[in-house]
Amino acid sequence: MQNKVAAILAQMNQAVLGKEHEIRLALVCLLAKGHLLIEDLPGMGKTTLAHALATTLGLSYQRSQFTSDLLPADIIGVSIFDPKAQSFTLHRGPIFNQVLLADEINRASPKTQSALLEAMEEKQVSIDGETYPLTSPFFVIATQNPLFHAGTYPLPESQLDRFMMRISLGFPCIDAERDILRAGSSTDANLSACVNAQEFQQLQQATEQVSASDSILDYIIGLCHASRAQSCQANPLSPRAGKALLAAAKAWAFIDNRNHLIPDDVQAVFEAVCEHRLDAGHQQQLSSSIAQTLLADVDVMQPL
Repeated sequence: MQNKVAAILAQMNQAVLGKEHEIRLALVCLLAKGHLLIEDLPGMGKTTLAHALATTLGLSYQRSQFTSDLLPADIIGVSIFDPKAQSFTLHRGPIFNQVLLADEINRASPKTQSALLEAMEEKQVSIDGETYPLTSPFFVIATQNPLFHAGTYPLPESQLDRFMMRISLGFPCIDAERDILRAGSSTDANLSACVNAQEFQQLQQATEQVSASDSILDYIIGLCHASRAQSCQANPLSPRAGKALLAAAKAWAFIDNRNHLIPDDVQAVFEAVCEHRLDAGHQQQLSSSIAQTLLADVDVMQPL
């Protein structure tokens, strides 16, 4: 299995140059069965990363460009009456793929954004009173521009909480940007599936088998409880956030070829998993200050 993980990372690093850490976090998110939010300025490679992830993992996907006039039915689908059959026929939307690439999700209205809530949490959608299960695995990979950009709507806190991780690519280093300019548009031209959907689900199952000791669980609980203190100027972390942190830490350890968690695994994913929950998207720029403060304040060995 580690050979497959290495092949996935190698191909991803060829598609998105100079972003090894961010690519690893993105893979961790999907291995942990979480949805991924990529926030950055336009032209930073957000869509390229999402496209490369879906292709490399062998998952069916469809890109949907979110705009101010997009309707919920454009995402989940709609039932249309067929006069010949005298019945309604479901025309499935792009959400019926294993990966929905929601491009610039914060340019759509809150009503359209909220159409994803049921799908992201329960892996199903309701259309005209009927419930339809989604394919497995199912992921939403969303990109968004910073909130200070014109024509953007902040994601509701309830929806932000459905994303396991929020990452930011940032500007490439000089060497990576030179390689990008040399490659032109050919960086993702030769992408192929390194695994199929079944093999990827096996990787997910192996990730779940990574063990966590009571001391690690206490460390995660300690971080969550520290965010709930009155002295902490942040939104408190919910039990769902703690579960997401544990799952992401297990995926990080799995990629490192370990079958048990250590505190470093929790610390490695803490900012990506928790920062957007702590600030609830109200800050105009991504900042690690809240997450880093919590990590500094909570002692790894402190008993509860």
